[in-house]
Order: sequence, then structure tokens, then C-alpha cells
Amino acid sequence: MTIYHERLWASPWVFISTALVIPASILVFLPINQLAGPVVGIGLYAAVLVLIAVGSPTIEVTETTLTAGRARLPLGLIGSVAGFRDELATEQRGTKLDARAWLLIRGWVTSVVRIDLNDPDDPTPYWIVSTRNPEQLVEALDSARSRVGS
Repeated sequence: MTIYHERLWASPWVFISTALVIPASILVFLPINQLAGPVVGIGLYAAVLVLIAVGSPTIEVTETTLTAGRARLPLGLIGSVAGFRDELATEQRGTKLDARAWLLIRGWVTSVVRIDLNDPDDPTPYWIVSTRNPEQLVEALDSARSRVGS
């Protein structure tokens, strides 16, 4: 059963800025053929939109597992969990970041959740995961972990 699910879609500005591939393609292909420029531009933009959609990772908490992108973590290995927004999130992604940490960060999602690991055999001390709803993800992880523990 899924307790929490979130897809890290790109922000609108990513879609708008990638639309610049259309006029760039028109400039390149227009001298060759007046129809080729717009057709190639629209085709490339459609391909970019598909890549953005396919490349948007999901975060999911079930009764036994946290899935972030392609990575899976059993809830029994999770230690403390904390959500961060604004400047505190920037610090977690920057000056306070341990180089051994596992990251699922997207530049268009500013808040993060830090998930400490309780696995002495794993050299990774914690995960940093971008999320638009850090409080809800922390609550879902705490809720799921309490179910596993009981």
C-alpha cells in the first residue's frame, strides 16, 4: 500500500526555456528549407518534453520501502528524518553536505528531506531527497516506520 507518492515534475520555467529549441532550429534549418525549420523545431521540442517527463523521478513510501528515483531503501534502515526549506535546504545541499551522501536533487525543487541511515555496513551516512512537501514526506516516513516497528 502506498502511503506517500510524489513525482518531481519540472517547473514551468523549464518547459518555457526549453521552447527556445524551436526558434534555434528554425534559424538553422530555414536556409535549407522553409518547412524543415518549423517541423524540426517542433519535433525537437516534443522530444525534449518527453525526455523531461520520463526523467522526472518519483518518491514513494510504502509499508516497507522508501523509493526515490531508482533507489530503494527498506524502512528498517532509516534513522532520523528531517525536512528543510529555504536557506536551511540550501545549507543541506551545500555547505553541510557530506560527500558520501546519496542525492536525489532537482534544481527546480528547493526543499529537501534528509534521511539518516542505520546501516553500519553502508558507507553512505544519509540520503538527501528533493521534495515539494518535506513535512508530508517526513510524516509519511515516520508513520510507516512506526508500523514496521510495531
